Amino acid sequence: MIIKKRLVTGAAGLLAALACGLILPPTATADEPSRPSPKVELVLDVSGSMRARDVDGASRMSAAKQAFNEVLDATPEEVRLGIRTLGASYPGKDREVGCRDSKQLYPVGQVDRTEAKAAVATLRPTGWTPIGLALRGASKDLAGDDATRRIVLITDGEDSCGQPDPCDVARELAADGTHLVVDTLGLTLDRKVREQLSCIAEATGGTYTAIQHTDQLSSRIKQLVRRSAETPVQTPTGVRGAAQCAKAPELGTGLYNDRERFGEHRWYRMKVAPGKELRASVSVAADRAVDPDYGILLRAVTPGGRELVRGSEAGSGRTDVISTGLRYPVADADDDEDTTARTVCLELSQSFSAPAGVKRTPGLPVELAVDVVDNDEPPADVAAFGLGRGWVLLGVLAVTGLVVGLIWGWVARWRITVWRSN
Repeated sequence: MIIKKRLVTGAAGLLAALACGLILPPTATADEPSRPSPKVELVLDVSGSMRARDVDGASRMSAAKQAFNEVLDATPEEVRLGIRTLGASYPGKDREVGCRDSKQLYPVGQVDRTEAKAAVATLRPTGWTPIGLALRGASKDLAGDDATRRIVLITDGEDSCGQPDPCDVARELAADGTHLVVDTLGLTLDRKVREQLSCIAEATGGTYTAIQHTDQLSSRIKQLVRRSAETPVQTPTGVRGAAQCAKAPELGTGLYNDRERFGEHRWYRMKVAPGKELRASVSVAADRAVDPDYGILLRAVTPGGRELVRGSEAGSGRTDVISTGLRYPVADADDDEDTTARTVCLELSQSFSAPAGVKRTPGLPVELAVDVVDNDEPPADVAAFGLGRGWVLLGVLAVTGLVVGLIWGWVARWRITVWRSN
């Protein structure tokens, strides 16, 4: 009887433990780092031109307010949202004052929908269009931690101030290495507006969208806000390449970003152990107007200057990005060989040039991905066998030429003999 009671008690305890395990959510371990929630700031143009009534029969300002209210209702809880305006306060004609007219309407944080909607409802089309100033202000609003950052710019015109230039500001933000993305939405189909907004978006890896209807504006902003809440891509680590291999930074496996001036060479270093394979790829973005002919070259070189393998790519015409890559396997070491990792130097060079009047600073955005994997299979790349090392290639060509010459001479002699016999 006592044994039965103990069995029943044990079974009940086991069921209770299982029930608790099923009901209670798993808790994060102390070692798992909690990633900061993403930040998004909506930057709205409230300049005088937003009075135009060409969006579904209503003014551009009315369409923007309606879209903002819908976006605020649909903002995910994990997104920290803020709102900044430009041209919302000063109605006068003093250019200097009007070009300083940008302020934060709602601070970046968890959204109080009632408060945010009330702030948006007070906006009236007023002044100038200092887009460059507003982008710098939005960047400061989003600073503070390593969360993903996104700016959504909604405007119906190009910058009316000129300084700072919005495209230059976008390049500065990209060069800061904070992985800040700027998406632009244009409420007009004007060519100059489209070119400027496209320039801003391309410089930061964002998108440009032309808007003609209220529902299109609302759905696009919602999409961009939701995108910031999705699992973020790996954020590149900022690095600065050197002018020579001896002074180059040593990289580990990962994703890196850098800036390279037109026609510049940059060096980086990797350690590759025997039995491993180095895989490297690089992308160079044309974030401004460039001449039509261009190319990039990525080389793996020994510290002594001997080339191991290379990857290159060239193009002509309009481009957003150009990429290339390489693979270099290191053979397994024998028992009597040195098993220490080898230093491999990576040299990146590009032949971009730009028309007169295009700014050369900051340099072009560079993204470098490097990885070291097990070299289990025989390499398929002929360069891995040494055919790209000069003397081996010369030997192969010499032997091939000798064999082909002997065969050709024998065939020719046989044909002459047959001709004479007949």
